[in-house]
Amino acid sequence: MISLLELIAKLTLFVALLFASRFLWNYLRSPLKTFPGPSLASFTNIWRMRNVSKGSCHVTHSELHRRYGPAVRMGPNILSLSDPNLISLVYNTKNPWLKSDMYNVSDIVIGGVRLKNLFSNQNESWHSTYIRPVKNLYSMSKVQDVENNIDITIKLLVDKLRARFVGLGKNCEMSDWINFFAWDTMSQVTFSQDLGILEAGSDHKGFLRKSTKTLDYFAAICQIPLLDNLFDKNPIKRIGPPTSLWATIFSLEQLHKRYQEGNRDGDFLSKFLQVKKKNPELVDDNILVLWLLSNVLAGSDSTASTMCAAIYHVLKNPAVGKRLCEELRTANLSFPVQWKEIQGLKYLEAVMREAMRINPGVGLMIERIVPKDGLTLPDGRFVSEGTTVGMNPWVINRNEGVFGAKTQEFIPERWLQTPGEPEEKFQARFSKMKSTDFTFGAGSRACLGRYLSQLESFKLIATLFNTFDMKLPSGDHEWQLTNSWFIRQKNIPVCLEERAYTL
Repeated sequence: MISLLELIAKLTLFVALLFASRFLWNYLRSPLKTFPGPSLASFTNIWRMRNVSKGSCHVTHSELHRRYGPAVRMGPNILSLSDPNLISLVYNTKNPWLKSDMYNVSDIVIGGVRLKNLFSNQNESWHSTYIRPVKNLYSMSKVQDVENNIDITIKLLVDKLRARFVGLGKNCEMSDWINFFAWDTMSQVTFSQDLGILEAGSDHKGFLRKSTKTLDYFAAICQIPLLDNLFDKNPIKRIGPPTSLWATIFSLEQLHKRYQEGNRDGDFLSKFLQVKKKNPELVDDNILVLWLLSNVLAGSDSTASTMCAAIYHVLKNPAVGKRLCEELRTANLSFPVQWKEIQGLKYLEAVMREAMRINPGVGLMIERIVPKDGLTLPDGRFVSEGTTVGMNPWVINRNEGVFGAKTQEFIPERWLQTPGEPEEKFQARFSKMKSTDFTFGAGSRACLGRYLSQLESFKLIATLFNTFDMKLPSGDHEWQLTNSWFIRQKNIPVCLEERAYTL
């Protein structure tokens, strides 16, 4: 009769052989065996899940492309690309390539029903149908309609910074306060009501904490999407992170409140309701909530990342800070700074473009599925149908062939015309950098709120550097970055003083 220990040993051996067989099968059937990459990546996606879980895969991806070239195998059937010339093909608008299954992890389950959102839905026809009615609302001319809402939170932030930090000898952890500002601003421009985070000076309702845990889960699990069915979408006992249910409830509350009070002009909810009135056969309250969630959940973290990066890099480079302040303080700007006032400020634009380039908000591969005819790379290698390919903004935005030398360094001047550079040559160079910048993605699924993000971030950075003198504790101070789809920053302690002089 077999003993318990022998039975456990046999079961353990069976499971080990099962996994080994699976890994070997992945390797043997992989169409990417000829592509270079980490050895373990040819057998299993566990390698890339572990790498992403460490929170610094943007660094790993850059190093791998420097070592192996423009096409790197990240898994048995997953290829990372770094050639900017492929952006318009992989992320085209005419015949969009389908999103991979990684995006399904952001679905939510309510009452046993799995619900998709604008981010996770892989159906291009569906996405196009429901984005088309509101797409124009996010043009640069239209987002300026909510500039007054942004001004409300800028004033509140400055008031809180003055009360808590200015002249008190206490450093401000700017990463916290910029995140408070970004979340309150997104709520203000969407509902004409903030979340109360700036007023409290803390994440007192736990919105940011829940968002962080959800993103940590998404970043790791989306590398092996099947695991999501075991954890978050488990119908027996859910093991996943906090869901975005709080945002759904908040959005529904604001919608019902607006129905009771009557619609008014000025925020995105009012505009969405006007769209619903014009398209009653297409738009119901469920679609309204999807649009609202897109603002609330997608528009805060990425914009906060840009603003934190701008502050940090400007303060790390005193010459940049001096030049920026000189430009701002000779422009006789309003408080808060108005969008129309900063259109001609070339150095501010260069600083913000460089902040977005060197610190794009998204730090993972943006994945797509190779279509029926396959993909032929510029060097002649062929990628077969069904392969998952993707590009990481942190890799693309550091391409020296497009952005020039020292792409690891913060150099706003790369966006400006150099002495002696012909105008025609500069415009061609500028256009190439601008069109290659992958900060907001590309194609039919490019970030819908890019102009809203730019409006908010340009205004805040201009206002802060025009209002305060700021500095880090020391010139060699280093921040901390965590990559969980969006890039989060920590450890940006800033000394704030009232502007000491007028130029």
